[in-house]
Amino acid sequence: MIINCLLTIGKQCTILIKKIQEHRRCNSLVAIEKAMILRHKIQKVRCFFFKARIKFFAVKRLINITDALFLGHVGDVELGASALAGIWFLAIYMLGFGFSLGLQVVIARRNGEQQYAETGKTFFQGLFFLLILAVLLCLLSKIFSPVLLKHLITSDDVYNAVIRYLDWRIWGLLFSFPFLALRSFLVGITQTKALNMAAFTAVLMNIPMNWLLIFGLDMGISGVAIASSFAEMCSLAVLAAYMFRHIDKKAYGLYWHIDITILKEVFSISVWSMLQFFTSVAIWFLFFVAIERLGETELAVSNIVRSVSALFSVIVNALAGVTGSLVSNLIGAGEKKQVFPLCHKIIRLGYAIGIPLIVFALFFHQHIIGAYTENPAIIQLAWPPFLVMLLNYFFALPGYVYLNATTGTGATRTVFIFQVITTIAYLFCLWGLDFCDAPLAAYWAVEYLYVMLLGTQAVIYLKYKQY
Repeated sequence: MIINCLLTIGKQCTILIKKIQEHRRCNSLVAIEKAMILRHKIQKVRCFFFKARIKFFAVKRLINITDALFLGHVGDVELGASALAGIWFLAIYMLGFGFSLGLQVVIARRNGEQQYAETGKTFFQGLFFLLILAVLLCLLSKIFSPVLLKHLITSDDVYNAVIRYLDWRIWGLLFSFPFLALRSFLVGITQTKALNMAAFTAVLMNIPMNWLLIFGLDMGISGVAIASSFAEMCSLAVLAAYMFRHIDKKAYGLYWHIDITILKEVFSISVWSMLQFFTSVAIWFLFFVAIERLGETELAVSNIVRSVSALFSVIVNALAGVTGSLVSNLIGAGEKKQVFPLCHKIIRLGYAIGIPLIVFALFFHQHIIGAYTENPAIIQLAWPPFLVMLLNYFFALPGYVYLNATTGTGATRTVFIFQVITTIAYLFCLWGLDFCDAPLAAYWAVEYLYVMLLGTQAVIYLKYKQY
């Protein structure tokens, strides 16, 4: 329901902006008045768009948070190892996610062109590629992950826990990648009622399975991996059942057919997204590799901080994603001068939402951290990096808003270059901290550099580049 609203609202924004353009061509006072009314409607649409998108992203984050909450009561090693293992898996997953975004774009184009039979044909090319990619990545991970991680992780206990997690979790790609293909198709044709139901199904299955496998069957971190993969299988089943029962197979050309030309088109659009998303997550993995060298306790603390930060990243990612969509609409409507005012409004909205949550987290930080662990050493050690993480919101929000505004101009390759430059600077700083005997909070403070550098590059591009 939420996603369907988002798509409808996005279309409304585009239509309304185009209408404003039409009214501007007229000189009558009536036309100007209509344009002002339309602008007011757009503002209301944007606010709803933001709120709806935040709700959707919140559902998707719940699985990772619940995993950390359960593991925190298993042991410090398992809690810390889940950070490394989870992000390693996420980096691999992002290759499929990035491809699915390009698939979604092409399907939406064909749907907009009313070439409905081509949408199904395009979907099957994406499904075929994602299935092959899932099998390939599963095999490569089983072969190479133990070897690579052995050279990156210093603690034997953490390493063994990471491998136990990945031994089960990696097979989740066989469910999550087909899910991405189905999701791209349904979003592309604006038939999205089942998506939220699938997301809630994953959350509802994940929680009891975690409890059963971790505490009932004493499977520890392996149980978390199995529960997550099982949840993804259930969400895939929900979408597949919806497709089978509610989508007109004949109208949408849903028949298995391989067309390399279509696959090349999808891949050419997706490749930069695949690289961008993979790189962004790989940075997080390298960050936790650096933390692991400080000790198992520091790694466990960082996983708790990361889990809490996911709630704030929901807001940042939602608002940043909306920025990209609205900037695209503005550029299409010839309203390039409105890009910066739009970004400023979104940033103010983000602060209005985030600051009360930050204040709440500051006052109740002991209770929040205590929900993950009963270890007093971890609770005490977590406060400085917890504070640094919270304050990073003030820099991350404008950084990602401006970066996604750049994406909205169509400069996806430029954004990837910005990310590469920032990554090099970020890794150089992490490498320097290894020689300085820096505290854990200093490592988290490097995130300030990362988001500020991304935002600065994006602002310079938006201000001086012709787009």
